[in-house]
Amino acid sequence: MSIYVFLKLLGSLALLMYGMKVMSEGLQKMAGPQLRHVLGAMTTNRVTGLLTGAFVTAAVQSSTATTVMTVSFVNAGLLSLAQAISVIMGANIGTTLTAWIMSAGFNFNMGDIVFPCFILGIILIYSKSSGKKNGGEFVFGLCFLFLGLATLRSNAADMDLGHNQAVLDFFEKTGGWGFGSTLLFLVLGGILTMCVQSSAAVMAITMILCSSGALPIYQGIALVMGENIGTTVTSNIAAMTGNSQARCAALAHMVFNVFGVLWILCIFKFFVNTVCGVVGYDAVQASTDAAYAQANAGLLNFVLPTFHTAFNVCNVLILIWFIKPIEKLVTRIIPSSGNEEDEDFRLRFITGGILSTAELSILEARKELNHFADRTQRMFGLVKELAEIKDDNEFNKMYARIEKYEGISDSMEIEIANYLNNVLEGRLSSETKAKIQAMMREVTEIESIGDSCYNLARSMNHKRHEKTDFIEKQYENMFNMFQLTNDALVQMIKVLTTGLRADAMQSYNIENEINNYRNELKMQNAVDVTNNLYSYQMGVYYLDIINECEKLGDYVVNVVEARTDTKEKKQ
Repeated sequence: MSIYVFLKLLGSLALLMYGMKVMSEGLQKMAGPQLRHVLGAMTTNRVTGLLTGAFVTAAVQSSTATTVMTVSFVNAGLLSLAQAISVIMGANIGTTLTAWIMSAGFNFNMGDIVFPCFILGIILIYSKSSGKKNGGEFVFGLCFLFLGLATLRSNAADMDLGHNQAVLDFFEKTGGWGFGSTLLFLVLGGILTMCVQSSAAVMAITMILCSSGALPIYQGIALVMGENIGTTVTSNIAAMTGNSQARCAALAHMVFNVFGVLWILCIFKFFVNTVCGVVGYDAVQASTDAAYAQANAGLLNFVLPTFHTAFNVCNVLILIWFIKPIEKLVTRIIPSSGNEEDEDFRLRFITGGILSTAELSILEARKELNHFADRTQRMFGLVKELAEIKDDNEFNKMYARIEKYEGISDSMEIEIANYLNNVLEGRLSSETKAKIQAMMREVTEIESIGDSCYNLARSMNHKRHEKTDFIEKQYENMFNMFQLTNDALVQMIKVLTTGLRADAMQSYNIENEINNYRNELKMQNAVDVTNNLYSYQMGVYYLDIINECEKLGDYVVNVVEARTDTKEKKQ
């Protein structure tokens, strides 16, 4: 076997993996928002959760996308752990469609229809409709997938693996260890899948080896079983920076697949022989009759997807009744940290692994923005507490706390903005790009709210160094303004959650109240200073606080406008 043929084989495999990626991304862009809604709404019980997971995975052709999305939903509190487990079970069934697509590509010559389909894809991509462009990407991905399969089959034939003595000797030697051989290929399948992060690629390699007659079916199926364990690594990586519930969901995925492999190993040959019999392939005869195995090697392209489907369906039928015990097991392994402080400013919903499915990362960024806004509103609550503190030590502690949170708020802005920029670098629909740009504006305005909170605290700190204090009337007016400002923040968070125009109108009404009240207090302040009710300097500190509240209200309205404008465009 020449190095050129081997490189062609690797290139064909790369083309296959790229086709799967482009096809999946195209489908996600066409149906991403709808799939998110389906996943969030259709999980009322274990059966609907199972069907939803299967449907979404079959639709986007990526169990990784479904599993990562599910883990993110758990992290965001939109799905319970039990619901997530049922969805992940369904994803294992939905992913079997990929094996059948590959089987079709190996058994039928797709090369004749691929190139005309490329023409269709380029026409769609250069159309003005974003929906057609996404459809064009899907067609291109599908074409690359089948072209990769066609070239893989052609290159495998050139390599003549079925008559390559070195390859045959290796599989004959490693296949003679009985149960040890099965475990060896099981581990190899898991390692290969973890390395390339694509069970489809490893499935393609397995089909080539089996259909060429080089790899016996028992070892080939052991590789497929290893793929099922190796593919769980992605979701566990995605969940590493999430909360304990998200890590539990990812661990449940691994528990599900590992359990399936364990019970299959107990009846391995019986189960494999049964599946082979359904397809019409005699695995027992093939193991002893080389001529029979060579003559019927083509059937193995049907045996492998049949086994993959039967394995996952049977595993689901067994474990669907044990969701609660699985939930208890994973929560015992990964207990809740219990550290959910109100003023916790760390990123909670954004995780690095989510970027593997950029179109579906909008949900995590949206939840993170809501979390950021909620914490900023709590920061304003600390400012209100600061205004009431009389003791110097307590005041200094609270002021230092607000100062610290202002710095953390700046860091959160940078982290969220960088995340959104990274998402923008992916292939996204124009609608999604518009949403991200609006979210970039939101995060900037929310951080400005944090700056205003700190400015309010600084004004109070400067005032504290004076020998005099605000009079009772000033305090009363100031706390009235604080209440209006807090109402604006509460309403902003409601708008961020619902995105409804009716809620946005309430925000505008509160902003008008703040503006009118600011103008009224400004005029009254001039009168009070003239009447010597308090000093001019106290009036300056007083108006600094009032004006800063009005600025904060402006930032709130900017956030509301950014959120509702994108909502209206979507509608």
